[in-house]
Amino acid sequence: MTPVLPPLVSADDLAAAAGPDVLVVDATTRLTNTAEGEPYQVEPAIDDFRTAHIPGAVFADIPNAFSDPGAPFSLAVPTSEQFAAAAGALGIGEGTHVVAYDTAGNAWATRLWWLLRAFGHDAVSVLDGGLGAWTAAGHPTESGEPAPTAATFTPRWRPELLATTDEVRRLSAGGDGVLVNALDPATYRGEQEISPYSRRGRIPGSANLPLFELLDPATGRFLDRDALAAKLQEAGILGADRAVTYCGGGIAATLPAFAAYVVSGAEVAVYDGSLSEWTADAALPVETG
Repeated sequence: MTPVLPPLVSADDLAAAAGPDVLVVDATTRLTNTAEGEPYQVEPAIDDFRTAHIPGAVFADIPNAFSDPGAPFSLAVPTSEQFAAAAGALGIGEGTHVVAYDTAGNAWATRLWWLLRAFGHDAVSVLDGGLGAWTAAGHPTESGEPAPTAATFTPRWRPELLATTDEVRRLSAGGDGVLVNALDPATYRGEQEISPYSRRGRIPGSANLPLFELLDPATGRFLDRDALAAKLQEAGILGADRAVTYCGGGIAATLPAFAAYVVSGAEVAVYDGSLSEWTADAALPVETG
């Protein structure tokens, strides 16, 4: 299906595009950090959805339906069969243009954007600024349970969008390409208040581009394209033959990957296991400071 909306869509443009071929999906998820070295507690924000969502929207349970429960780390990319079942259950099929949003900084929406494209569904956009931008523009919300109409989703896996640990090891050692950490500077340096990872620090050789630097703090919307391009260029993502982003568990990393696609159509790979996987292997080095 040819996309009917651009990758990044405004609230007004989404309201104007409402129709049977456009499916709005709330992907909001909550993370709780409880103790040093303990993984995040991950919970789908379905109660928030029940309270208020974009009319006609459905809800994507990212930690459960859209992740592999058999993987050693939470939020891992599901199998093709798992993803097809989850996407189809939401009503995502061959003729569906998905618009993903969240209420927690856009990264859950970009995670769903990345997953859909990784499984071959290019007709997907992100609502700029999420539910906050929608209500700020004066558009209504509704409450209640999601009511999806099932469809058939046919996965077409694109392995080039997923970076493996072996590839990240090569990039870390100076291989051709760039490796970018999307977390906040304190976490990048290993100085965060509580760390959910086995060891503190970053993957050696990686640059830092905090995901929030790509957003307007006042509105939660993405910076304009020139400002995005400048940030991405400074981090080395634009123009690189191969760029890989990572974070803690493959969520925040999808936001700069999405921004690069919006700016230039660049296909940035995501290291899905990120620090959760890397720091758990004592044979792999980390840097601090």
